[in-house]
Amino acid sequence: MSKEPFRSALVRQGDPRRTPSIRARVPLRLGLAGGGTDLSPYCDTFGGAVLNTTIDRYAYAFIAASDDARIHFVAPDLETSESYTPEALEQQAARDAKLKIHAGVTVGMARRFGFAIEPLRLTSFVDAPPGSGLGSSSALVVALVEAFAAYHQLPLGPYDVAHLAWEIERVDLDLMGGKQDQYAGTFGGTNFIEFLTNDRVVVNPLRVAESVRNEIETSLVIAFTGVSRMSATIIAEQRSGLIALSETSIDNMHRLKQDAHEMKDALLRGDVAQMARILNRSWTAKKNTAAGISNPLIETLYACAHSAGAIGGKVSGAGGGGFMMFIVPPERRVEVIRALNLAGATASGVHLVTEGAETWTS
Repeated sequence: MSKEPFRSALVRQGDPRRTPSIRARVPLRLGLAGGGTDLSPYCDTFGGAVLNTTIDRYAYAFIAASDDARIHFVAPDLETSESYTPEALEQQAARDAKLKIHAGVTVGMARRFGFAIEPLRLTSFVDAPPGSGLGSSSALVVALVEAFAAYHQLPLGPYDVAHLAWEIERVDLDLMGGKQDQYAGTFGGTNFIEFLTNDRVVVNPLRVAESVRNEIETSLVIAFTGVSRMSATIIAEQRSGLIALSETSIDNMHRLKQDAHEMKDALLRGDVAQMARILNRSWTAKKNTAAGISNPLIETLYACAHSAGAIGGKVSGAGGGGFMMFIVPPERRVEVIRALNLAGATASGVHLVTEGAETWTS
């Protein structure tokens, strides 16, 4: 990636109403198997493998000209906004901002590619709350990176975007987490992603037969527990076990990685019953990697869904709250959704999407 200055794609005409806006959207994801093996130091030592698929929930980012000499960050879904002079943003906001992701991406992109931070309005929203377990924070980072790349005509490919988003989120901002979410959102679709030594990542798009895809989609139920969780504590405990070479932690991570390989094979065969068995097995292994991954609410909803007909299930993401996902016989989907909603969750079906990050102008 070149670090030479790039000229903006937008034509500044002095009147923000006449300046086109850049729009970006990035899909959220469901982790089907292998989640956690994309964490360092496990993937750096043993190599990780994750199977995930993107869904019809999105993170959005919009860049437009500012009507004053300030840069504005707006997140209406979080009921938060703030503004800075470009100089103040460069000096402190990436550290002190309420909307750290907006500030971090703005400063990180400017420093890496050598363009000046200029007055603009950066607006975002996400179709899931923070701590959803659907990779929403990372999808937002990717959406912001994509918006800036389009705004400044940066010649970035999908691997560049995903790695850059990971670097800004995990290194610049020091936000805990793995690597799968940035690649899932950037590439889109159903992917088997390998995380290798020396920071190498290989995204293997899966060619899923349409009939299989339809069956899997019709068999999926997602449910928001009503609790947004902070994943950092859980991830920190997982990493501690790996750094200490805890035999329990390592063995369970090996199990999760093997489950990703077996889940991929079951998915390509369209063996939904086997996918459900692997999902249950992975859930048991995942709970053994850190305290707090499950709790009485999650266990109650898990039991409720199974009593109503679900055959497989787990928490999406790090655990502790957020969304759960279930595999159900399609004929029982309505009953499972109804039972989960009566138990206090917000449940629905979900559609799989094949497109990854997208940008356009208004």
